[in-house]
Parts: sequence; structure tokens; C-alpha cells
Amino acid sequence: MPNRAGELPRELVTRGLEAARSAIETEAAAVSALAGRLDGVFLDVLTAVAACEGHLVVTGLGKSGLVGRKIAATLASTGTPATFIHSGDALHGDSGAVTPRDLVLALSASGETAEVCAFAQMLADRDIPVIAMTGAEESTLAKLATYTLDTMVLREADPLNLAPTASTTAALVMGDALACALVVLREFTHQDFAQFHPSGALGRKLLGRGETL
Repeated sequence: MPNRAGELPRELVTRGLEAARSAIETEAAAVSALAGRLDGVFLDVLTAVAACEGHLVVTGLGKSGLVGRKIAATLASTGTPATFIHSGDALHGDSGAVTPRDLVLALSASGETAEVCAFAQMLADRDIPVIAMTGAEESTLAKLATYTLDTMVLREADPLNLAPTASTTAALVMGDALACALVVLREFTHQDFAQFHPSGALGRKLLGRGETL
């Protein structure tokens, strides 16, 4: 607890800084480990997404849902038609937005999130392919999926090893890796990017470089 002068005890500050450094090191190691997992399954996912005639629908719940929203936004802004559906909402009608032309990317670190698995089961029943992004390759979600992207981490970054930290960072980076690979596969250009970003500082900068687009 803070003392009367409003200062934190030095011991707590020291431990807090150690925890902060450890968190960065833990998450950096989790991200680094992903590079070795860009194997045949990753290539299969790339091929499936590039060939998809509809949208890549991203879904998740809680922290994974927040990461999923960002992944969908990054994909959409770099040439891959993508959108996000909350897994809970999917069970209350929003699953109707998914068509047989779509693919679904489902995020769950444990692979056992009830709503995500229920949504995946609904999709499987409709023969709509699911890409699982999970840290548990033997999980319910992985077994329901057509493809599984492995985002397993050795531990979370927080001192309690409980809060979604390293696992959500790993999922976010795997999503970025997918988006970056698709930029190359689609031959997405500066001009394409500028057309999707007409406003804001980035859009103005790109549109002002017409001669190099």
C-alpha cells in the first residue's frame, strides 16, 4: 500500500519492474516460437483464404474476441474481405450472416470456449470450413476445425500465469503473419492500400505519393 507521502514501497516497485521485464521477455519468446510453426498447415490456410470466394469471418469471445476484431480489421484493410462476428451473438442469430462461400477463423486459446465451440459445431453441420487458432491442438475446437493454427504458449506473461497476455499476443501475431502473407499472394500494392485508406494521416501520405504508388 502507498505510504503517507504517496510513494510506493521500494520493494514493490522493484518487484513490479521485474514483472514488467519478465512479461516482455515471455511474450517475445512466445512470438519468436511462432516462426517455426509456419508449416504445411499454414500454407494450406493461406491457400484456402486466398481462394475463398466470400469473406473470412473471424470469431472469438472475451480477449480472444478483441484480438479477432483486430485481425479481421487488418485483413480487410490489406485486401482480404474479412469481418468479425462475436461468438455469443452467433448463437443468437448472427450465424446467419455466414454463407457457404465463406471461411471462418475461430480464436480460443484453450480451444474449449463454449460459445466458440458451439458456433464451430453449427458451421461444421453446414459444411462451412473452420480454421481454428488455438494453443490446444487436441481441443474440441481443433477437432471441429478443418485447419488448426497452433498458437500455444508455454505460459502467460502475468505473474499469476492466468491473464490472457502471451496467448493473445501470439494469436495477434499469427493473424498479422497471415495478413502479411496474403498481401504478397494477392500482389496487394501501395495504390490498393491507398484506396482503402482515403482519410487520416496515412491515407493523405499515400495519396500524396501518387507518382510512386
